[in-house]
Amino acid sequence: MNNKKLQGLSWLIILLIVVITGVFVTAMKSNTRMETDLDEYMPQKHPAFVYSNEAEDLFGIKDGIIVAIENKDGIYNEGTLQKIKDITKKIQAMDGIEKSDVTSLYTADNIIGSEYGMEVNAFYKRVPSTDTKLQQLRDDVRANDMIYGRLVSLNENVTIIIAEINDDTFTDEFYSQILTIGESYEGPETLYVAGVPIVEGTLGKLAPADMKRMAPLVVAIIIFVLLIILRSFKGTILNLLVVLLSTVWTFGLMAVLNIPIYSVSTMIPVMLIAIGVAYGIHLFSHLELYIQKNPNSKKIDALKNMMKHMWKPVVMTAITTAVGFTSLITSEIYPVKYFGLFTAFGVMSALFFALILIPAGLMIVGLPKPKQFKIKKSSGGNFAFKFADKIAARKGLTILIAAFVIAISLFGISRVWINSSFLANFENDSAIVKTDRFINENFAGTSSFNVVLEADKNDVFKNPDALKLVDNLQNDLETLEMVGDTFSLADFIKRMNKVMNEDREEYNTIPDSTEMIAQYLLLYEMSGDPENLTAVIDYDYKTLNLTAQMKSDDSKTIKSAISVIESYRSDFKDFGIDINFAGSGYKGLVFTDLILKGQISSLVLSILIVIILVSFMFKNFYIGLIASVPILITTLVNFGAMGLLNVALGPTTALISSIAVGIGIDYAIHFIDRYKEYSKETGDKTETARLTMYNTGRAILFNAVVVIAGFLVLLFSMFPPNRQLGALVSLNMFSSFVGTLTIMFLLIYISKIYYKIEKKGEK
Repeated sequence: MNNKKLQGLSWLIILLIVVITGVFVTAMKSNTRMETDLDEYMPQKHPAFVYSNEAEDLFGIKDGIIVAIENKDGIYNEGTLQKIKDITKKIQAMDGIEKSDVTSLYTADNIIGSEYGMEVNAFYKRVPSTDTKLQQLRDDVRANDMIYGRLVSLNENVTIIIAEINDDTFTDEFYSQILTIGESYEGPETLYVAGVPIVEGTLGKLAPADMKRMAPLVVAIIIFVLLIILRSFKGTILNLLVVLLSTVWTFGLMAVLNIPIYSVSTMIPVMLIAIGVAYGIHLFSHLELYIQKNPNSKKIDALKNMMKHMWKPVVMTAITTAVGFTSLITSEIYPVKYFGLFTAFGVMSALFFALILIPAGLMIVGLPKPKQFKIKKSSGGNFAFKFADKIAARKGLTILIAAFVIAISLFGISRVWINSSFLANFENDSAIVKTDRFINENFAGTSSFNVVLEADKNDVFKNPDALKLVDNLQNDLETLEMVGDTFSLADFIKRMNKVMNEDREEYNTIPDSTEMIAQYLLLYEMSGDPENLTAVIDYDYKTLNLTAQMKSDDSKTIKSAISVIESYRSDFKDFGIDINFAGSGYKGLVFTDLILKGQISSLVLSILIVIILVSFMFKNFYIGLIASVPILITTLVNFGAMGLLNVALGPTTALISSIAVGIGIDYAIHFIDRYKEYSKETGDKTETARLTMYNTGRAILFNAVVVIAGFLVLLFSMFPPNRQLGALVSLNMFSSFVGTLTIMFLLIYISKIYYKIEKKGEK
């Protein structure tokens, strides 16, 4: 086929790519959405989530939006109390919120004793205006343990309004509306808006903005690095098109399949840009060497030679990289699973564009000028040759250093911990974290954790001994630093017992009589709103809901609470009561366990598959094992660094090991492929080592520089986990690069795998 026909075919290929890209862009415009609801991150068929969802339906457990109103002069004044009333009514009137799901000082029930028995009244309906009425309100709140310290802070400067919402209620419009309400009532009071839905909503707003900021920055960095490495404007543009098109196709496919963008998905562009350029670098590196040797060669001959020698290692590296990401499919966490699948698709798209678009583009625009590839062989060759010779000569030192690094890493691994806290996505000095901290300092906590106690027969929770056991559990939980408060049916019973005995503190206990408890409950149902009890007990008094308010949503806090609860399991068993868990806090804990399980399974799977693939590619299982050594060391270094630097394993950092395996194995494949070819050409082990280190080592260096530069851009992300990921992946790429050119090279060299029969006198 002559040049004219090849150019025509090249234009046809480019036109087809443009058409398909247009389809994907159209899909992205109409069907791209951000998903931040934590429930949507989890497998809903998992037994823990099935039970939790059933318990949430039974007791009406919902995540709440918290509006805190602070008046540094105290809340007991006409203006502040009017605002509490007005804001409560405005929130109650919002679409998707049930009036009874909004709790504030204005709507809360005050259980009191009277000459007629028990009464349940509002604290106020009309805003008190006289000093006497204001003082009476203050006294009523102070006398009610169910309100004082829970809805009104102990210093009486802050009060909160809690609005429980359904999962499908929270939208961008709802988020904006609730924030607008808070802002409109500022002055002289300060208003704070917090809660799990607000954290999720803020993440949903900031994540796309962060992606829009990161993508151009990483593109600029990659262009700069490519221009330095390739010294070719044509090569830089073609490499850039490869990664940009692969990114568009990836997000386009997500839109076509109606897969949402999760917080971790925002890193896919950085991944593909950093990874995709590697294929072009290896192609252009080979083309450079060919033009050096054949400066007068025809364009078609140069491109044929490039494709003949490079298609196999490039395809192999792309496949192993895709396998590394695809292994994440074993995770039960949807964002991690989809991240792996679609990044793998993006990698294969980048491979397609590298092998199709780059040759087609060069056919149209022509080869880079030979002078742009001129390199001083003497200095480069001498350095690479000396490096290869020193590694080969100092085998013991190289192995000793590797052993030391592994030992330090193993120590660090013992300190790795898991965390799924959504707040960990934000800076400590960000508005959302400051707000959360303020409310936690003044109240029980912005996160909740539910303990569901389920008996084997009805009316068990009218038994005073069972309720006393519940009360003891609550008291023990509240001794934990990060547990701000607990609430259950026991609190209702204690309050009723106290008010029915002239508000004497010694009666703030569970009564000893089952009949008395039953009588109190009957009086409450007659005097107040019996629906209030449905949040803590079922109709048959067989299943009880105990809510623990937590001052942190991290897994360490929840695990410490569970440890206390589990110590009561045998005691509850004596009453025929089983302990279960529910709510967003518990789901978060299960979430962390699934992260760890998925991390281990995906890591093991990816390493095994990579070993098998490399063994198959080189038709030697021993080569597969040798190739895996750098990524095994890199994996140890990764987790060791996380432990030593106190970086938690979370939804974002859980991706690192599979990324390290997928990308790091590329260096090994390219090195081994060239080592094998040079061994055939030279027949001399030392010369083979030197040439491989000079030619392929140089390409691997360029590759590592570009990938590291790309991932280091994540250091400018507004989200700490993304910055951690950028730093750790960069460390991993450096570790893989060094490991390949040292310990793996040494293993190949001393194994004599391609030199079964040593030449006489060879060392």
